[in-house]
Amino acid sequence: MRKKVLYVLFSLFLISKSFAQVAEISSPDGYLKLQVFSEEGKASYNVILQGKAMLEKSPLGLVTNESNFSKNLTFTDSQKDVVSKKYTNEKIKKSEIDYKANTLFVNFSNADQHQIGIEFQVSNNNIAFRYNIPPMKERLSVVVQSEKTGYKFPSQTTTFLSPMMKPMTGFARTAPSYESGYKADAELGIPSDYGYVFPGLFHIGNEGWVLLSETGVNSTYCASHLETTAEKSLYKVAYPSIAENNGFGSTGAAVSLPGKTPWRTITVGNSLKPVVETTIPFDVVDPMYEPSQEYQFGKSTWSWILWQDNSMNYDDQVKFIDLAATLKYQFILMDALWDKNIGKDRMKELIQYAKSKNVGVLLWYNSNGAANDAPMGPRNKMSSSIERKKEMKWLKELGVKGLKVDFFGGDKQETMRLYEDILSDANDFGLTIIFHGATLPRGWEVMYPNYAGSEAVLASEMLYFSEDVRKQEAFFATLHPFIRNTVGSMEFGGTFLNKYLTKSNRDKNKRHTTDGFQLATAVLFQNPVQMFGIMPNNLTDAPEFQLSFMKDVPTLWDETVFIDGYPGKYAVVARRHTDQWYVAGVNAEKQSQKLKIKLPMFAGKNLKYINDDAKGNTTEKEVKVNTKGDFTIEIQPNGGFVLRN
Repeated sequence: MRKKVLYVLFSLFLISKSFAQVAEISSPDGYLKLQVFSEEGKASYNVILQGKAMLEKSPLGLVTNESNFSKNLTFTDSQKDVVSKKYTNEKIKKSEIDYKANTLFVNFSNADQHQIGIEFQVSNNNIAFRYNIPPMKERLSVVVQSEKTGYKFPSQTTTFLSPMMKPMTGFARTAPSYESGYKADAELGIPSDYGYVFPGLFHIGNEGWVLLSETGVNSTYCASHLETTAEKSLYKVAYPSIAENNGFGSTGAAVSLPGKTPWRTITVGNSLKPVVETTIPFDVVDPMYEPSQEYQFGKSTWSWILWQDNSMNYDDQVKFIDLAATLKYQFILMDALWDKNIGKDRMKELIQYAKSKNVGVLLWYNSNGAANDAPMGPRNKMSSSIERKKEMKWLKELGVKGLKVDFFGGDKQETMRLYEDILSDANDFGLTIIFHGATLPRGWEVMYPNYAGSEAVLASEMLYFSEDVRKQEAFFATLHPFIRNTVGSMEFGGTFLNKYLTKSNRDKNKRHTTDGFQLATAVLFQNPVQMFGIMPNNLTDAPEFQLSFMKDVPTLWDETVFIDGYPGKYAVVARRHTDQWYVAGVNAEKQSQKLKIKLPMFAGKNLKYINDDAKGNTTEKEVKVNTKGDFTIEIQPNGGFVLRN
């Protein structure tokens, strides 16, 4: 009798455990699996890749001002489907994408009998999910106050994270602007006062890699970031600090019902290849409006990066227009203070001169208004819809091609609305937009046709201002292809041929990286419009092969392929533009990296090969790759190489 009772109890235990899992979905290739659980009134999920746990049971849920969807949840039903779409986009790492995913819709009700749905899309090596909030009885709007979404990692995991900056600090109280550095292979759960920015990379020991980010953020929601919890292995989604945007605006999101949150994205792989090559930030979003014209992208000269504020005068800008014309660059960027130092009347002449040289003009604007104290102008033109449209009308009449808008106030919904308003209005006037001092782009390359990239990285200007950043230049460069730049376009503004990062090219701000390294980053860093740090003096003091390379290198790519690397140590990436391949690599280690790499795209071909010798001297020569596509390279410390056909 006792055995029967024990057997029944054990059977009930097994049944209860099986009921805890309420749904499951796998990727089209069957290697990636996601399971959803409903236990003790809470929803959770896990992620398994080829039988290995990449994320352990992790929480799901939202809290709104009308109803709590993080507890007292009851599973109601689930449905499965598939999604398939082909699309093209010239601004991202791959121009033609064939996206296929299996979908899972899981629905829960809470104690108030209100409903919430969670939509999962699982493609090969990628998961995207978001919450769907139906109307609540008489309520057709809510404020989402917080999110319980979490990511629980196996204990052996190490992290590659960048801390969120303290709001209203830094230059003229312009933080946060996603310009902090990273720590490589740090332990789990190290607290950060303001959390960590997206994306975040996690190394699951010998099991593989996980990249976390979000996409699809527009004016209807706030952007978010990661925060640590009391449980060392658990990270959660966090909303903006109340201090952002000078304290103005809600930290949550006001949502019209039915409503959807942005997508949370998870990229997983046994190696770093799926991380570098992922297109999930773009796969699950759609254009928000039609382009008003066919937009042009490409390369730009930029005086400010080394000649600084004093260069913002008519004569110096003529020199950089001439430089762009000589290099056959599409643009010149005229940076801050042009309104004061050149003025609108003379700007008309300058734009006409640039037009005569077949060079398009990009102009810098301050976004701020009330968000911070940045004094540079033009000010108060982008933050007001009336002033913005008046200014953009004038810009269109002059023939300006686009704007670089700087100094944003954070990640609140209020600020997301400003980004979208600038982009939408600019499209009406045929202007491309680059954001600087800004947040991470979250699918914007697809969502906004005239969007041309964002900084959101410890970029080239800090190489000018900080010796510590110059010393770590190679370290950070080996991180970006795996983290920041893999989820969105990155306007870095680098590739210097000056040995010293000054106008005089002497005395101070000496570079610690080789010319080979600098040339490699022109391929390694991806952005549809890239400002390069080439100076007029480089036309006579840089070797001809370097100038030739900088004339030829594209900024638009049809394909991106991971070759080799480890974040923080070295990185080798291949990119294709039409039928021309570029393979570029950089090394942050103190010793040279000797690598035997597989390059099937170059099998049996003669190539141009730029590389450094042991003394840091950079040369170009012709080499031939064997018919198997095997090639052996040695990358010097703080050095780099480029192979191209």
